[in-house]
Amino acid sequence: MTLGSRIAWDDTVLPFQLDRSDVRGRVARLDGTLDRILAQHDYPPAIEALVAEMALLTALIGQTMKLRWKLSLQVRGDGPARLIATDYYAPAEPGAPARIRAYASYDDSRPLVGDPFALIGSGYFAILIDQGKGTTPYQGITPIAGGSLGACAETYFAQSEQLPTRFALSFGQSRGAGHAGWRAGGVMLQLMPEASPGAPVPVGADAPVLLAAGDLLDGDEGEDWNRANKLLDTVEDLELVGPLVQPTQLLVRLFHEEQPRVFDAQPVQFGCTCSAEKVRQSMSIYSARDIGHMTTPEGIVTADCQFCGAHYEFDPATLGFEAVEESGDTA
Repeated sequence: MTLGSRIAWDDTVLPFQLDRSDVRGRVARLDGTLDRILAQHDYPPAIEALVAEMALLTALIGQTMKLRWKLSLQVRGDGPARLIATDYYAPAEPGAPARIRAYASYDDSRPLVGDPFALIGSGYFAILIDQGKGTTPYQGITPIAGGSLGACAETYFAQSEQLPTRFALSFGQSRGAGHAGWRAGGVMLQLMPEASPGAPVPVGADAPVLLAAGDLLDGDEGEDWNRANKLLDTVEDLELVGPLVQPTQLLVRLFHEEQPRVFDAQPVQFGCTCSAEKVRQSMSIYSARDIGHMTTPEGIVTADCQFCGAHYEFDPATLGFEAVEESGDTA
């Protein structure tokens, strides 16, 4: 996408609330950010689609969390799409953009065609929350199921958080006149936590293998949730990603009877946190012998960031736990 084609709601996440149905939500648009993420690697089309969907989910989910540092999404499978990983870094200060990065690992010796989700095979979908030093990281895992990464995320929230959650996502490459690039858009609905019934997770022989939103709700809450979902069912792909429909216009079109209320939009951008020092720290677990095996004929150790492609070169004498110990002795 060219700079001239950028519009006000590109690369933003707009929080909203449906007062009548006690549902909160997010509308996300990823455009230049998604282009930057995918430009770091030459992925096959099916892998690009998986990374695009994961990045969009990450933007939607990350903005719902009261993060001090990082949210990560990971998908691991036994198919040719082995790993899709994303990170969402909370804004460093009010008004600053959140940062997203993503990458995929895949087996290019196997066919990478057909339904992208089917390329994952069996595996798991995980959400990890790291609030920084002095806190214990959180991890929640659910099996790969449901036919899409969005469905996996819905199952995660039902199973691990007991929060009915719904995603409507669309993404792809725009090739219209004036610009070409990736566009992605989505809507996330979630029953507000304070309104959630907090029903216990079923156990025993009669418990479902995986929970869904319908397993958590009944009565008026169930009616409100179903009504909001039926309205979201009417959304069209072009409304989610098209440049002509503003997020606020979309909310009015879908939910005007539910009394939508919007809050300040959160800008997002591509961002990587890699650095030479972090790479050096990651290599401190290796012995001098291990470092020797990593050293090139030119006498250097190289490393590339999987997220942004940054290239680092090191003197092998400065790497490994022996180097760390020696440095500590002379400090």
